[in-house]
Amino acid sequence: MTDWQERIVCDPDILLGKPVIKGTRISVELILGWLANGWTYDQLLEAYPHITREDIQAALAYAAARLREDEYLPLPKITA
Repeated sequence: MTDWQERIVCDPDILLGKPVIKGTRISVELILGWLANGWTYDQLLEAYPHITREDIQAALAYAAARLREDEYLPLPKITA
């Protein structure tokens, strides 16, 4: 698993402290959003050539780590 702690930083002066790829203004949220919309790693790397495959993996590892730490309430059921 990628060591996200070497690649993801939170700085209150960059994007209001959102987690970003170190040395960039590319947020973990942005990467996850594009992946959720069907983008591939290759598409992300083409659109943002200053990040690496390892940066994308670090964003995913960071999100997974955060989900393990938080408590959750059940979501209400959605009816059609």
